[in-house]
Amino acid sequence: MIARLLWVGLPALLVLVVGWAGSAQEAAHKLGPDAIPIGASHDYLRGHEAPDFWALSPYYAGQSTDSACSVAAVAMVVNALRGLPPHASEPLVTQKALLVAAASPGWSEETAEGGPGVTWQELLGYLARSIEAYRLAADVEILKPADASQATLASMRELLAENEASDRDIALVYFNQGVLTGDWDGPHISPIGAYDPDSRRVLIMDVDRKWYVPYWSPDTKLLDAMVRPAPQRFVRLAGETGGLIRVRKR
Repeated sequence: MIARLLWVGLPALLVLVVGWAGSAQEAAHKLGPDAIPIGASHDYLRGHEAPDFWALSPYYAGQSTDSACSVAAVAMVVNALRGLPPHASEPLVTQKALLVAAASPGWSEETAEGGPGVTWQELLGYLARSIEAYRLAADVEILKPADASQATLASMRELLAENEASDRDIALVYFNQGVLTGDWDGPHISPIGAYDPDSRRVLIMDVDRKWYVPYWSPDTKLLDAMVRPAPQRFVRLAGETGGLIRVRKR
């Protein structure tokens, strides 16, 4: 009886195994070749001060909706630059609190579940309102690349290297996420956690926590991701390109 069951069950088992193998081959990898998860590459963080990474890490948060990457990213930046409040009665900056403090109904609508997201110019405006709302004495520096030329790459590397020098400045990037992850082709916003000038890799503290962890990407690919226009299906964001925003405490 046992032998018969094995004989009858074997073809079915083979079908299951073959079917599983075929599905595995068809499934895409979690990250493409241009995004290395932080758990697989942490030598830089172990051997360098990496001040921005340690300033951001305590406040690392995932976006609260599928369109709220700008809110999550700005909240992380404000928290990192403001630091831990000294008194027990003072809360941290949450995404919900940030939208209230910035007093911008448009930002709430654009970043609601299923919302369209924000344009580059809107991000700059909402960031400015957030800095003012939390009384941060800070200046904003912008790098809005028009192309992926060597001159632009040199300017980007200079900004990233300067930003890496201390925790008094934090950079945000508006970029096409799919260029780095190999998946979703669309605009996205996240803070820069670190920059390794020797390997020329950037650590993206991706706020898309439903799908990703922080990952390293080549700076050349990050530049490609910033200059890639958003596809037409994004309607109000169609054609949007990105850039770097560096917020520095005075």
